[in-house]
Amino acid sequence: MPYLSPALNVMTTAARKAGRGLIRDFGELENLQVSLKGPADFVSSADQRTERILIQELSKARPGYCFLVEESGTIEGPDKSHRFIIDPLDGTTNFLHGVPHFAISLALEREGQLVSGVVYNPVTDEMYTAEKSHGAYLNDRRLRASARGALKEALIATGMPFHGREGHEKCLGELAQLMAATAGVRRFGSAALDLAYVAAGRFDGFWERGLSSWDMAAGMLLVREAGGAVTDLSGGSRVLETGDVLAANEKLHPQLLKLLRAKARG
Repeated sequence: MPYLSPALNVMTTAARKAGRGLIRDFGELENLQVSLKGPADFVSSADQRTERILIQELSKARPGYCFLVEESGTIEGPDKSHRFIIDPLDGTTNFLHGVPHFAISLALEREGQLVSGVVYNPVTDEMYTAEKSHGAYLNDRRLRASARGALKEALIATGMPFHGREGHEKCLGELAQLMAATAGVRRFGSAALDLAYVAAGRFDGFWERGLSSWDMAAGMLLVREAGGAVTDLSGGSRVLETGDVLAANEKLHPQLLKLLRAKARG
C-alpha cells in the first residue's frame, strides 16, 4: 500500500475533488469558456476553477501555508517553512482539444525541500504519489524507474517550445541528436505526466528546457523516489531555478546528459 502522510492524504483528497470538475468540463468542451493568453498558450475557465478548489481545500486543511500557483502566482502565508506548488491543469492544450492526457500537479516544499508530490490524471484515474524517503506509487502499486541501460533501446520523452519562442531551434537540434541515438522520442504535451511516466518505467528518460516550477516539482520527487536521477541540463541540482530538467534511470542519465551537453557545446 502507498505511504500516505497526513499532508499527502490532504493533497490526494484535494486532487480528486478538483479532478471531478475537470472530468465534467472535459465532457462539455463545446461550452467551455476559453481566452487566449498568448501564442498557443491557453487559459480556460477549467484552469481557474480547478485552481480555486485546490487552494480552498489545501488552505482549509493546512492554514497558513504559502502557495506558488501557475495562474495566481505567489500567495504568501504566515508559515514560511511550507509551500504548495500547484499546476491546476498541466496539458491544457491537450485538454482543450479533447485529448485525455493532462494532469493536476501538486507538490509540497518544507524548508525548501520537496517532501510530497501528487500527479493525477482524472480521466484515467491514475494517481501518482511520492513522499520523501517513502517511495513513489501509482494508485496501489510501487513504482520503479526502468532498468534499461542501452540508449538504442531507450524510449525518451521531451517537450519543446512552440515555434517562434526562444529555444525552439536548440530543441530541434537536441531532438535530432537523441532520435538518432535512441529507440524513439515522444512529445505528449504534459511535463508532469512525462516525469510520472519516467517514475513508472514507461519512459526511460525525459528532458525539457524552460519549464516552470509547477510543471515539474511533483514529477521530480516521483522520479527520485522511484530510484531515478533528476538534474538540470548541466548536471547540477538547480532544476527549479533554471527550468531545465533531465530525468532518467540511473544507468541512462549520464549517457543522456553527455549527449545533450555535447550538443550544447557544438
